[in-house]
Amino acid sequence: MIHLVQIGSGTERRVALVEEPHLRCLTGVQSVYELASGCLRHGSGLAERAQTLAQGDVLDYDTIYSGTSEWHLLSPIDMPGERSRVVVSGTGLTHLGSARERQAMHAAATKTESAKPEAAKPAETMTDSMKMFQWGVEGGRPAPGEIGISPEWFYKGTGAIMRGPSQPLTVPPHAEDGGEEAEIAGVYIVGEDGAPYRIGMAIGNEFSDHQFERRNYLNLAGSKLRTCSIGPELVVGAEFQSVDGEAKILRGNQTLWQKAVQTGEQNMCHSLANMEHHHFKFEGHRQPGDVHVHFYGADRLSFGEGIVLQDGDWMEVRFQGFGRALRNPVRVESKELNRLVAVRSLA
Repeated sequence: MIHLVQIGSGTERRVALVEEPHLRCLTGVQSVYELASGCLRHGSGLAERAQTLAQGDVLDYDTIYSGTSEWHLLSPIDMPGERSRVVVSGTGLTHLGSARERQAMHAAATKTESAKPEAAKPAETMTDSMKMFQWGVEGGRPAPGEIGISPEWFYKGTGAIMRGPSQPLTVPPHAEDGGEEAEIAGVYIVGEDGAPYRIGMAIGNEFSDHQFERRNYLNLAGSKLRTCSIGPELVVGAEFQSVDGEAKILRGNQTLWQKAVQTGEQNMCHSLANMEHHHFKFEGHRQPGDVHVHFYGADRLSFGEGIVLQDGDWMEVRFQGFGRALRNPVRVESKELNRLVAVRSLA
């Protein structure tokens, strides 16, 4: 298991191997994408190849991480100049906690329903979200070589919505809010034969508009079209059985909210293999040379406990074994910037 970061300084960029408290730069490659593509061409393992190339400069990780160096951390995966070829997506209702949070998110609708006269109330049924979660419990962990039930899937955007460590995640003028989602994300590349390969995993903050989603669960698709972040480290060969972590919201010098979070297959109703199959079963997701960043789902949200993030708050996510914490500030854009987008005719 190795940890890689991407760093930049002006127009210069490098890939580096994490050797705490230092970073050892790789020679011959300028991006993880270039490194992974070379491994596919030559049939070599990524970890071994990275260690072979780790012959460059040794840099101080602390100053880069704190933002006081000429170098700064980039997202640990990108396609420079071809952001549209990075597909960002995710899987929901994969954790016991995610079902709890989704139920709490839709509590307002439940209260409205319960206020109806008895004669107007339908027979008690499970919500669609809870039905899908229960299907995952019953069929999300098939035997090796078999196909299980499909999990909830959502699209977040292209590589244009990816932000690096310490870069702000934005609540746009049209949004109702923005909230952290502390997760692990898988990073993949598609080979020339159309076969997907997992490059590694990274800490992620999936960041979504939970207030918009709470109005109606059919708003889920739109609520996910927001900026997000992964990193700072890409872990090659990560253990994903049971992973303990922590999510934290900082306001000024105070910790506003802090909770333990858990992920990994032992804490999920869907196996990793099942989630990966149902993402890559689509031919459009197996285009040679494309990169995929796929979020595996969150265990707990501050939104579920009534926390409303404000401009200038910092979100911090850490998971044991995945390196240094991912930290991003919240930027809330002015509602005055919310203007009609008019489409012009080319007729």
